[in-house]
Amino acid sequence: MIERRDRGRLPLHALAFSAALSLVSLRSPPATAAETVRLGVAQTMSDAAYYIAQDKGYFRDEGIDLKVATFNSAAGMVAPLGTGELDVGGGTVSAALYNAAARGVAVKIVADEGSMRPGYGYSSLLVRKDLVEGGRVKSFADLKGLKIAAAAPGSGSASAINEALKKGGLKFSDADVVYMGFPDQLAAYRNKAIDAGIATEPTMTLIREAGLAARFAGNDSYYPGQVTAVVFYSADFIARRATAEGFMRAYLRGLRDYAAVLKDGSLSGPGAADIIDILTARTLLKDAGLYSRIVPTSADPDGRVNLATLQNDLDFYRAQGLVKNDKISVQEVYDGSFAAAAVKALGRFRSEH
Repeated sequence: MIERRDRGRLPLHALAFSAALSLVSLRSPPATAAETVRLGVAQTMSDAAYYIAQDKGYFRDEGIDLKVATFNSAAGMVAPLGTGELDVGGGTVSAALYNAAARGVAVKIVADEGSMRPGYGYSSLLVRKDLVEGGRVKSFADLKGLKIAAAAPGSGSASAINEALKKGGLKFSDADVVYMGFPDQLAAYRNKAIDAGIATEPTMTLIREAGLAARFAGNDSYYPGQVTAVVFYSADFIARRATAEGFMRAYLRGLRDYAAVLKDGSLSGPGAADIIDILTARTLLKDAGLYSRIVPTSADPDGRVNLATLQNDLDFYRAQGLVKNDKISVQEVYDGSFAAAAVKALGRFRSEH
């Protein structure tokens, strides 16, 4: 059983580690002594590489006993990463990270976990179907005045909405942006409570298959390269250099196995069935058939992070007044040395298709 950490309770950093995180290994403890690494995940498809690496024994190869706790979002991981209760986290880069950095919380972005690579717009702008079919929305300029859903203030999805509006010569304030979890959009479209929204998979496909909204544009087309999820290291874990490098090697091996089954914007390459089996076992998406219909997540198999899009998002958060410190930069919260060392050991990734 993997423990779930929900919001609205005592903050993790206020609790003793034994009470805050009862982390359970995804596998039986290795026969020989291994170093424990505590990982936080949100159980999304962008966590695929961790699960693949665990199932295939890549962490065990590095002498790592992986223990996992689940969270509602990466924002909830920042505090335990800052105190060292977590070693590694995976999820979105939000305004919360930069605000924590301004307070001296030394959490670093170390590798890509999900980004808008060409053909893999697993996050997209949807528009209510009747508005598209009726001709109300034909271009980005027609987004003016619409009620558009984003996941949360200071999130990558809010920044993506800003980019879509800019494509139509509009400002963020020209739309009525509301905030809700991605799964909640399904009911919101059905009730016509929203006109459009940024949705991720599998919600995007479920909304489209229900005939409620049309995929207006993939984020990979109007905001190419946007980083939607990353790997975070705590300061304490960075200090454990050998283990942190071993974790990165295992992670990239898992990420490359995942990348190898991506083909033509889908999970359809050789070996995809095995990867889907792992994902249905480990993530919240249990419908194996749905994996063949969604646009899968993608990430740089060498772990490289598109810093330009992160900076663009940070600039947007500042413009919204969500990050008030004007000295914090993306470079201050980034450390690419672990991915670089892993690539040096493993060689660069080469796709077979």
